[in-house]
Amino acid sequence: MSVRNLDIAQLRTFVAVAERESFTIAAEKVYRTQAAVSQQMQKLEALVGCALFERVGRRKRLTTEGMRLLEYARRMVTLNDEACRVITAESVNQSVKIGVCADAVDTLLPAYLEICAENYPNISIDIQVGRSRWLKSALRKGEVDLMVDIATHTEFEQMVLRTSPVAWIAGLRYRHQAGNSVPLILMENSCPFRDSMVQALSDADIAWHCAFQSSTLAGIRAALRAGLGITARTVEMVAPDVRVLDPQVRLPALPPMQFHLFWRDGSVNESAMKVLHLIGLR
Repeated sequence: MSVRNLDIAQLRTFVAVAERESFTIAAEKVYRTQAAVSQQMQKLEALVGCALFERVGRRKRLTTEGMRLLEYARRMVTLNDEACRVITAESVNQSVKIGVCADAVDTLLPAYLEICAENYPNISIDIQVGRSRWLKSALRKGEVDLMVDIATHTEFEQMVLRTSPVAWIAGLRYRHQAGNSVPLILMENSCPFRDSMVQALSDADIAWHCAFQSSTLAGIRAALRAGLGITARTVEMVAPDVRVLDPQVRLPALPPMQFHLFWRDGSVNESAMKVLHLIGLR
């Protein structure tokens, strides 16, 4: 019989789903999209050769085989985390500077900061938020050690942290007027979201106009909440007062966005390299 190696990341997600009986709620716990959680569980079921969940109403309940795996999964995840903490218990001697795009600051980044703090309790991390052009320049000059961005930067080494669906979103006050020019809330300068929106609407021959512009993501959020128009962003930006636009509005679908981690090959200090490896294992 061939040996099958269980994936710790899949087991971590499996435990989260089992405890919450929901792919959606578990996705928030493990900082992944619902689609990514579903894909992980499909791969795990294919590996073990049996169904681990069954649908009961809106809930995901463990099958008999799933209940049998759960205790082992908990022990394996705990042992993995303990081993990582022991192995990486040495202190980091240098501050790690991470340049981050605004879209990742309060959505993607907290999960990775939590992991770093758990494994390196004395770590000092300096987060610097900026636009893609500044981030690229800062990484090139060595002003930051690592960079998280949604824009493409082919000159650096990189890894994909997350692929997120992009949706048309609006504030609760917004009321769409069918047939009218679409009021867009845009960043002042070119960015992947602005370019994607304009291209999609142009391809669909849908009229649009700029209802509001801002140089910051905070300004975009404020305009959304005021009901001034709509914009496109990754689903992580959805909040109690910011909703996904009703599909009946029939706006064109938008391609997903990828969050990447970038670094300069051969120019990463020891502490930043530890953080890089830690995030890469996540």
